[in-house]
Amino acid sequence: MKDHGPKQMLRLLFWESTIRCNLTCAHCRRVESDDTAHRDLSTEQAKDLIEQLAELGRGQPMMPVLVFSGGEPLCRDDLFELIPFAKSLRLTPALATNGTLIDSTIAEQVRDSGVARVSVSLDGATAEVHDRLRQLAGSFERAIEGIGHLREAKVPFQINMTLTKHNAGQLEDIYELAKSLGAIAVHIFMLVPVGCGQSLAETDMLSPQEYEKKLLEISALDNRGEIQMKVTCGPHYERVIRQKGLHTSRPKTGGAVPGRGGHGKASKGCLAGLGVLFVGHQGVVFPCGYLPVHCGNVLEQKLSDIWYKSEDLARMRDTDALEGKCGVCGYRQVCGGCRGRAYAATGNYMAEEPFCAYVPERKSKSKM
Repeated sequence: MKDHGPKQMLRLLFWESTIRCNLTCAHCRRVESDDTAHRDLSTEQAKDLIEQLAELGRGQPMMPVLVFSGGEPLCRDDLFELIPFAKSLRLTPALATNGTLIDSTIAEQVRDSGVARVSVSLDGATAEVHDRLRQLAGSFERAIEGIGHLREAKVPFQINMTLTKHNAGQLEDIYELAKSLGAIAVHIFMLVPVGCGQSLAETDMLSPQEYEKKLLEISALDNRGEIQMKVTCGPHYERVIRQKGLHTSRPKTGGAVPGRGGHGKASKGCLAGLGVLFVGHQGVVFPCGYLPVHCGNVLEQKLSDIWYKSEDLARMRDTDALEGKCGVCGYRQVCGGCRGRAYAATGNYMAEEPFCAYVPERKSKSKM
């Protein structure tokens, strides 16, 4: 195994703080139901996880961002005890929510807890499109109301959109809606067929050619320089903007969350196990939330030991070990393909990205 040592920096840890959620979204990564919520980490166990993350961070040039995710994190009773605790240890706390539970009181609690940024999921610019994916009538209006409360409380927020065939035509509409709502960023998530999203693999997954077109559209929107744009789970975006000779313009305002840099600097497409980890609600550590490869459990091992010593994580970090066309692609250092989609399609997380239209020239790796 290659020794990645302290040079391998953890930038973001997504924690599934609870499996509970008030929605049943069609594309959700979770496979367990609310019935397993009793297995969520206790307050004591959660604080231990946070302390482990802070300890790991103190050995790096920068402290990681801790994203309180779910499920729906606002369903967790001790959330506003844990967020300030993370803040007190110099971690940067962020909150990922569907927005439907946020009223004025909750918005003020979010602000006072020290959250650096909130991400609110909007999977359509209209109620018809959003509510269909969220599988709850009225969820769009409730999310918009929640965003309004965040804005009034002066909490920085971004909009997250999972791109599918059903909402791909509303990409620019989401961009304009986010601007009108006062968001500081729009993050576009390319669908990964895991969890509940497996049922959408055939009906709602964009084709590789459609992905290519949408990535170019995202780049064009980003170059307006009006609002931060970021592609998640679409690592070939890094290849597209280089291949087409494109660049991105960062807005002069927005207050980026540390560790969530944009594309104005050299970046890497797939960060699973490279700069990102996901900790499930029972403490199991995964390379990301869309790659169900168990790398350890924080209830049994130190997080730092998992991060530095996991054989699976080390393998994912080795771009020379990529297979198929990803293994001979000249852009593999900046893209790497989505390891989650490779795993979903083949059971092998080092296989080639199945939703990439680019066909690289077949060269031996020694010549790359």
